[in-house]
Amino acid sequence: MTNADGADSTAGPAVSGVTAVIGVGVMGEALVSGLVRAGRPTTSMLLGEKRPERAAELRERYGISVVDNVEAAAGAQTVVLVVKPQDMSEVVEEIAGAIRPGQLVVSLAAGITTAFLEARLPEGVAVVRVMPNTPALVDQGMLTISGGSHCEERHLAEVEALLATTGRVLRLPEKHQDAATAISGSGPGYVFFMVESMIEAGVHLGLPRGTATELVVQTLVGSAAMLSETGDHPVVLREQVTSPGGTTAAALRELEIHGVRAAFLAALRAAHDRSRELAAGS
Repeated sequence: MTNADGADSTAGPAVSGVTAVIGVGVMGEALVSGLVRAGRPTTSMLLGEKRPERAAELRERYGISVVDNVEAAAGAQTVVLVVKPQDMSEVVEEIAGAIRPGQLVVSLAAGITTAFLEARLPEGVAVVRVMPNTPALVDQGMLTISGGSHCEERHLAEVEALLATTGRVLRLPEKHQDAATAISGSGPGYVFFMVESMIEAGVHLGLPRGTATELVVQTLVGSAAMLSETGDHPVVLREQVTSPGGTTAAALRELEIHGVRAAFLAALRAAHDRSRELAAGS
């Protein structure tokens, strides 16, 4: 059945209104600041923070009400949990009594499954699992989302709108979230490690550290732009810069000799497996 606006009148109450963010660390604050920059009214947000000094800092910085976790969960229609995987059980146990059917619970903790949360929350509560990454701090994040067994299209749409302020949002079947964690969730760490190594190489080759840093960072930014804007396969772009017998070919040969490709495969597998272990150990 539809109403005069063409909306589904049987879909139940809209999942909108007040949003509570519980756990306002680096990633939690990235979400909050993105929402504020996007024009989200501060009166439509609550922050859950236990530490008095941090709570005062957040109030002064954003003008948003900062309360304890239970009050935040009880006062919102969408509850976003941005806590460490090892802390999730304790936080969910703390707020479970304040959660009611009709609310939406969103988790940004690596490895924590929707089934894990559904088993600890009241029956019928919609849960969405999210894997963010740290470029969300500069509104360039890559976030993957998966809905739980009680999740409907409207819940996923609400989460997409919520997270769009911090980067690109992609829906994934939950079975792929551990792989997404290994690739995009942990991915910035690999990129920064590579950048660090390239800068050190520049210094060893005689460049001032500031010059080496500028060369490496802009090379990374430009290369990423080429991948994004051309749509070409990375093999094609790599071949364009690799002249037979040239400098790039010599460097790539050394990377192959030292097993860098195999090391990346092994590293991502380790991250994938660790994501699963986090869920099992929660």
